[in-house]
Amino acid sequence: MRWESILLGLVLSSLMGALGYWRRALDAGGVAGAVLVGTLIFGLGGWIWGLLLITFFVSSSWLSRYRRADKQEIGEKFAKGSRRDLGQALANGGVGALLAVVFAWYPEPVLFAGFLGVMATVNADTWATELGVLSPDLPRLVTTGQAVSPGTSGGITSLGTWASLAGALLVGAVAALLIQIDSLVNGAGSASGLYAPLRAHAVTYPLLAVAGGLGGSFLDSLMGATVQGIYYCTGCAKETESPLHRCGRPAQPIRGWSWLNNDLVNLLASIGGGLLAASLAWIVWR
Repeated sequence: MRWESILLGLVLSSLMGALGYWRRALDAGGVAGAVLVGTLIFGLGGWIWGLLLITFFVSSSWLSRYRRADKQEIGEKFAKGSRRDLGQALANGGVGALLAVVFAWYPEPVLFAGFLGVMATVNADTWATELGVLSPDLPRLVTTGQAVSPGTSGGITSLGTWASLAGALLVGAVAALLIQIDSLVNGAGSASGLYAPLRAHAVTYPLLAVAGGLGGSFLDSLMGATVQGIYYCTGCAKETESPLHRCGRPAQPIRGWSWLNNDLVNLLASIGGGLLAASLAWIVWR
């Protein structure tokens, strides 16, 4: 167990959590979740895992603030606001943290591929949501192609799809770049170091990230259109992902399973994206 790395991970994740709270990207629970997830990923996965987590956090936080006024009315459909809470932090980073724990004891490259898929999924989904709602075209349900109002769970747009691709590709490109930097620092032919087994596969990281990210994002949309709990506020005449609308009135369930909220959907989607990327890596690398 690398206690020095864990301590460094705690310090760095605490700084990121404090910055996120100051920038109103995280609430108090979100800070706690970010510190827990960040400590495990930085401390046990290493600096490359940690920087991929930061890539997601910084890019998604910036996009959540991009044209916020234009998203305000659409945001009433979402279960939560732009400030991430504990549930969102764990849903987005919990699987990655678990993979980092396993990787610390068993540094199998396929585990890193799974982490790529997880980070690509949550980044792709966030980019698709934050930019897709700004599309001039009406979204269409991923299941039927029916036109729906912006912000409807399970609705996709061409802009959102391209944003999803870009978000996933960013994670893969950053991963490939960081591995090359590690190779330069430690020597391309060196077999030492935590990341030595990962260097031979770096060229495939963008492909794995795009496959996992798009697959996980599609799974998120599919669950949103079919089984996620969706409600209707009769007072505001609006759909919402929360049983308690932001106006303060209880909302009535109209479809899906009430226990399957947005955080669980994000968690399951990240697992799906991670499994897809890891499976593809296992096939391609062998």
